[in-house]
Amino acid sequence: MRELIAKKRDGGVLTREEIERIVRGYVHGEIPDYQVAAWLMACFLRGLNDQETLALTEVMAQSGEQLNLSEVQPPTLDKHSTGGVGDKTSLVVVPLLASAGISIAKMSGRGLGFTGGTVDKLESIPGYRTALSAQQMIEQVKRIGCCLAGQSEQLAPADKKLYALRDATATVESIPLIASSIMSKKLAGGARHLLLDVKVGAGAFMTTLEQAQNLAQTLIAIGKGAGRIVAALLTDMNQPLGHTVGNALEVREAIETLTPSARAHPRFRELCLQLAALGLQLCGLEPSESTAYQRAQHLLDSGAALDKFRQMVKAQGGDPRIVEEPDRLPTAPIVHPLTAPSTGFIQTVHPRQIALATVQLGAGRQKKEDTIDHAVGVEVLKSVGEPVTQGEPILRVHARTEASLQAVLPLLQQAILISPHPVEPPPIVIRKMYE
Repeated sequence: MRELIAKKRDGGVLTREEIERIVRGYVHGEIPDYQVAAWLMACFLRGLNDQETLALTEVMAQSGEQLNLSEVQPPTLDKHSTGGVGDKTSLVVVPLLASAGISIAKMSGRGLGFTGGTVDKLESIPGYRTALSAQQMIEQVKRIGCCLAGQSEQLAPADKKLYALRDATATVESIPLIASSIMSKKLAGGARHLLLDVKVGAGAFMTTLEQAQNLAQTLIAIGKGAGRIVAALLTDMNQPLGHTVGNALEVREAIETLTPSARAHPRFRELCLQLAALGLQLCGLEPSESTAYQRAQHLLDSGAALDKFRQMVKAQGGDPRIVEEPDRLPTAPIVHPLTAPSTGFIQTVHPRQIALATVQLGAGRQKKEDTIDHAVGVEVLKSVGEPVTQGEPILRVHARTEASLQAVLPLLQQAILISPHPVEPPPIVIRKMYE
């Protein structure tokens, strides 16, 4: 191991066998964490080439259980978002694509830090089970076409162990290490097609377009190297996505977006449609961007996607009545509006400040062991570019206690800037990236 650390430290290229020796040795307790930490720092400083990154990804994917989707009706697809504020797209896109005949067994994570987790959002639905075995997931996909569950403990255990070490040794912010972590779980998920949503901006882990583009290119290269068909959207995260940040609030907004007669947030709806259209194209179900987009629109507007969401909730033990009666979702006892201090146009809705306030209210975790309050959160009533008059509500805070409400008000007041001049809203999709 000492020689392998020195080889990487000095800019050498590790073979697949050498990477396998390190990863397996660490997982089985044969190599101490201080040596693996030194190796990770060498990788962080020297980088990994495409072959090393692919090898690391595949070794981590093979370190535990892998979903065998051979019994499932093709095409199979998995979706991944790099995480953002108010990102509830999976709750809409998964049932939407399943209603088109695509099989999706999607495993999602919990929130940590300023970004929310899909599993926490789903658990705000009364009775919804996120802990499913691999076989239960496969059986459900065979029956109704989709499944949204928590990540299995047996899936890519090497990644979990290495990520904890990276977190403790300041080696998280490395594109090859981030990409191999993401893709190890996607490869273990077994799908042939991978749809990626790479967020960029103040409310994302990748704050610059260059970082996001590098990550997307690395993710696509890994997927291609592993024999998968991959595409990515680079999407804007300089303001919260949609009207809501917080678990039950986001589930409610996802249901509104899926409901044909309801008024959805235009930016959020547009992102869901563009992701779904790309998924349809990726799987070869539509020949062009325009026909794929039209089909995605039809599936959303006809109620087919909502019906699939209802089936999924019921199949996983959740109360399907939340679709027609969203008030069955948890609600906070205190709802407090924040009003505009002046007339003008919304210039900034700072996503990270909104997210940090939401975490402080109890909707997210500051430590892994923290418990989530599913009812609390923030409604964002105005988006960038929209006109506003003095005294008009711009945010609505859903809090458990008066003390927690008062604690976040200063942070939320700083999160919104109003310009006296018109402001051009940024596009939600910045770029499409293919193989």
